[in-house]
Amino acid sequence: MSLKNAKVLTISQSIHPFMDGPEEMAKVARQLPQGILEQGNEIRVFMPKFGCINERRHQLHEVIRLSGMNLIINDTDHALLIKVASVPSARMQVYFIDNEEYFKRKSDTHCTEGEFHADNDERALFFGRGVLETVRKLGWVPDIIHCHGWMTAFVPLYVKHQFADDPHFENAKLVYSVYDQPSEALDKNLVKKLTMEGFDKDLLKGLAKPTTDELQKFAMGLSDGVVKASAKLSKGLETAVKGYERSVLLSHGAEGDMVQAHADFYHGVLEEALV
Repeated sequence: MSLKNAKVLTISQSIHPFMDGPEEMAKVARQLPQGILEQGNEIRVFMPKFGCINERRHQLHEVIRLSGMNLIINDTDHALLIKVASVPSARMQVYFIDNEEYFKRKSDTHCTEGEFHADNDERALFFGRGVLETVRKLGWVPDIIHCHGWMTAFVPLYVKHQFADDPHFENAKLVYSVYDQPSEALDKNLVKKLTMEGFDKDLLKGLAKPTTDELQKFAMGLSDGVVKASAKLSKGLETAVKGYERSVLLSHGAEGDMVQAHADFYHGVLEEALV
């Protein structure tokens, strides 16, 4: 099956060479979009601008025309900054979602002592919303939205509910890749924060005791396709993937095989939508 002239939006928690961890995800999110581009498709790629990313070394610069929006998270205004960098040796750009309060600290999801940041739920909300608002501002209409890692897990919720009638996203198909990431507890007030954004409480039952694993299961339930991207997952995630009607275990073999396997999967998800 060939995938051509499709528009694929990649949203990842980590992308090499800007970040090296989680290693499996950083590598896939770097190689996959380039491979999909080389097959004759359009891509846009987004990740968070964690404070540990060296802006000078990677030559990040702010995109003034895309920056300047404010997003309300937990009843507070947060300024959205968009930065961009080119991937060396590839015809590929990566957009970065930045914000002073959420992403200035010199670490990713855990502080240097290894503690999980208490506001990671809000950082993930800001990241997901920020990506979708930026795509709207670009005037770009994706066919596939592929999310990598728990920090992207609110994207399916926004696309299927808050942006359901938006012409940029109403026909987009969501693919969610599950990686082997340690499960961490999220803020117990997460559901309250989401209802403040207008989401129905009944929709959020799966997040009553929020952890990153529960959030990933929640995202899977709202996606059109699920990829088991790590050979081993936690027992709960393994069960959730097996129970999902449209899931696939992609081989952890050669890079070319990985790209083609994803291209075939994307094609299948899009074809199913036409039936």
